Amino acid sequence: MVGTSSTSFTQKVEQQNNARHFQSFPIRRRGESGDQPTALVLCDAMGLGTGDMTGLTLHDVLAVIKGHSPEGHKFSSDQALRAETVGYVKKPSAREKMHCVAFVVDATKINSYGKGMGFTFQQLREHISDLGVHQVALLTHVDQLCPQSAHDITKVYRSRLVQHTMEKAAALLGMSMSYIVPVKNYSCEMDVDEHTNTLLLCAVQHILQYVELYFQDLTEPRVV
Repeated sequence: MVGTSSTSFTQKVEQQNNARHFQSFPIRRRGESGDQPTALVLCDAMGLGTGDMTGLTLHDVLAVIKGHSPEGHKFSSDQALRAETVGYVKKPSAREKMHCVAFVVDATKINSYGKGMGFTFQQLREHISDLGVHQVALLTHVDQLCPQSAHDITKVYRSRLVQHTMEKAAALLGMSMSYIVPVKNYSCEMDVDEHTNTLLLCAVQHILQYVELYFQDLTEPRVV
């Protein structure tokens, strides 16, 4: 489920501890014999925040990436994920670790991110890089930036406004522009659209390329 909110919508708020749940979504493909599982699993957690009550802390994000977070874990603003947490994965397997991190940045709010958030992003990216995990950024809602892209999403890479926003996202995250992937969100559509899907599938392909690099780095012999 998705929605609009001033803070992350990926949360299940309880009256007492304002908990946020971590959830994984195995991706399946439809075949002749029904839905078939794939190796792709998307893991969703609420985003970073500028304060204790508005998002995950740096500590909890890194714990998720390292694979310590149990499925369905409730993130609490007053209690960090640690070894004493119920269900804590002490020795994560390759299946439980994250193999690529995708930052999701709203193109329409790029100017609202302050310097503090930019510092947090770049600090987090340094820690993730130390883990050997590659990173990309999904620039969402690009169709809302300019009328041309809204009318014909196939022209998204020709839009100067989208290009300029990608540059801003790259500067915010401390990334090269080649890591910024524009996508259009489904919002009011009742049916799927092939051009919208093309952007989304390109994003998935981009992610999988870095997943492959992650495993290559693990298996290739090191020169001493």
